[in-house]
Amino acid sequence: MRIGELAARTGVSVRALRYYEEQQLLTSERSPSGQRHYRESAVDQVELVQQLYAAGLSSRTIVELMPCVIDGNATEELLERLAAERDRIDERITDLSRARNRLDSVVSAATDNMLTGRSCRPEATP
Repeated sequence: MRIGELAARTGVSVRALRYYEEQQLLTSERSPSGQRHYRESAVDQVELVQQLYAAGLSSRTIVELMPCVIDGNATEELLERLAAERDRIDERITDLSRARNRLDSVVSAATDNMLTGRSCRPEATP
């Protein structure tokens, strides 16, 4: 498939796909006229890159992890790195859950105050 089709199927801009190639996160074959052509598996690969970016991994880290993720080839060092990234993501999830719970408390208190006619703002002192 051509780059425009890959962009449409993944929701990733053509510019981002070119960047992925520059960073060696994605590969294509070139036609005689120089157009990029991608295999069907590129859709899954782009989605994986997007997920890993969303999890906070850098392009350098993703490049290092790709052989393990795509081909299942992993060294002990790479497995340790994957475990460390997983632990970092777990920590982030915990932090985000705490933040959500705090926001739920604030929303609940504000809703209760609105229903009882109380203000969330402190009273002005004359």
